[in-house]
Amino acid sequence: MIKVKFKSNDFLKEMNSIVDYATGFLDGAKAGKTELLETVGLRTKEILEQFIDANARTNQAVLGHVYEWQQSGNASSRLFDIEYSVSGGGLTFKSTFRQSMSVKDGSVTPFYDKARIMEQGIPVRIKARRAQVLAFEDNGQEVFTKQPVEVMKPGGPEAQGGLERTVDSFFNSYWKQSFLRASGIADILRNPIQFKKNLPRAKAGGKTAGYDVGYRWIAAREAR
Repeated sequence: MIKVKFKSNDFLKEMNSIVDYATGFLDGAKAGKTELLETVGLRTKEILEQFIDANARTNQAVLGHVYEWQQSGNASSRLFDIEYSVSGGGLTFKSTFRQSMSVKDGSVTPFYDKARIMEQGIPVRIKARRAQVLAFEDNGQEVFTKQPVEVMKPGGPEAQGGLERTVDSFFNSYWKQSFLRASGIADILRNPIQFKKNLPRAKAGGKTAGYDVGYRWIAAREAR
């Protein structure tokens, strides 16, 4: 007859430590979520702004309106801000517009709200204030008129919604396909290798050790 002595007390103690370690890991991961989202939000904001600049330099008809006159794609001449916020629901991005301070050739005052007006396609009514007539170019022809002029699509049809379409393109293609992969964040989230790598700490550290490992994993510190 074969007799096997099994130290159940030691086994249960080790199992409890591992369970505590796993519980701590999940708690730490939850706590580190905010830091991860802050990191992703800041980096995404920077890359998105650069993405818009690059597109504006090659397609002024679509994005020139969200920069000062003749400064399309120039970071220091942006008329938009990308803002992000972290909440319990995750990460949210939104754009806001700045007032234009530059003056277009042939004008004497800035078109203060031009970025918002052109992005939203808001019709504009122009009338002479100091002069007797309005003078402007239309399809290369110089036009003079005493009557107010209604511009139905200031900035042109391509400008309307141009920033929104560019931002959508960034998140629907580049962000998913390139940013998460290149940053290493996607791999970290898919493969919590730190849990297994630090498992020996469970015996001595229990829940405290698990919390530390989980926090560092989800906050992506190992990838920085």
